[in-house]
Amino acid sequence: MVNCNSGGEAERILALRRYDVLDTAPEEAFDRITRIAKSALGMPIALVSLLDEHRQWFKSKQGLDVAETSRDVSFCSYTIQDIRPMIVADTLADPRFANNPLVLGRPHIRFYVGVPLRSRDGYNIGSLCCLDSEPRTVTDTQIGILEDLAKIVVDELELRLLVSTDCLTGAMSRQAFHQQVERDMARAQRNGTALSCVLIDIDHFKAINDNYGHAAGDHVLERAVALWRMELRKSDYIGRLGGEEFAVMLPETPLSAALDIAERLRAVLAVNEFTVGGAALAVTASVGVAASQTASGGDDRLLHRADVAMYEAKAAGRNRVVSHAEPGMEPSAPYLSMLEASPLVP
Repeated sequence: MVNCNSGGEAERILALRRYDVLDTAPEEAFDRITRIAKSALGMPIALVSLLDEHRQWFKSKQGLDVAETSRDVSFCSYTIQDIRPMIVADTLADPRFANNPLVLGRPHIRFYVGVPLRSRDGYNIGSLCCLDSEPRTVTDTQIGILEDLAKIVVDELELRLLVSTDCLTGAMSRQAFHQQVERDMARAQRNGTALSCVLIDIDHFKAINDNYGHAAGDHVLERAVALWRMELRKSDYIGRLGGEEFAVMLPETPLSAALDIAERLRAVLAVNEFTVGGAALAVTASVGVAASQTASGGDDRLLHRADVAMYEAKAAGRNRVVSHAEPGMEPSAPYLSMLEASPLVP
């Protein structure tokens, strides 16, 4: 075994988290890679597997239903210990895996081949792997294809670190958004000015994708951001944090003014009709607002309070704005004006 991850497990986890990819939505760029791997090796299962402290999480999966497994049963925990591919020709003949629940139970793994996903700074953050329910072999050519595809996975992750704009909606990318928030937090703290955050999650977005298709979902996201932009000032900015989750930063804006803006962002979705495949679709959002007069605690704290408020809005019935104030400021409260005129998505 070749020594790798020499900086230690903590540094390896940091390398993984720099990509900010865990628990993000499926993406065609990665699904395309696993489809090619599955076809090239002629196997029923292909995965882009990423390993954090306790689990292996699949950024892309072909032929498998689960999104993650515990790390202690993962084959990829062994793959990341080397820089070379790991091949297990027959799991029942390998003492490391013979009693593994993924071998004895679903998906009944009998063959495994995995190539480590090695970051630019030299850490194995996961693997690109293929699995079969029967013992088998692979050729050197097939291993070479898997190695090339693994490098493309890492290239895609690296490219995202350099891209500042979400290509679908035009909102800031998650990485660029957090960098700008850090700068604005420092400026607000230095100048003693208010800074507010609005977190927006489109209601029942999975149902839109399931019922109308991902192209329809993409249309809703793109138009939603365009509508929100018309309600914002030049100094405000919006970032896409996840599939249907967005955050808006409002520099030099106290909570009371932020609530007014957040309500406009909610209402502009509710009063506009979205047309998908000739069908009219009502789209609403749950909105959480948090503000800081001191910018204390960093951007994570401010975003967390907005996130808590947003989940309170969901729990209260969706299609509403809820605030979460900093201790000593205005209390948390629902902001429900215009709600009665805004139909909920069924």
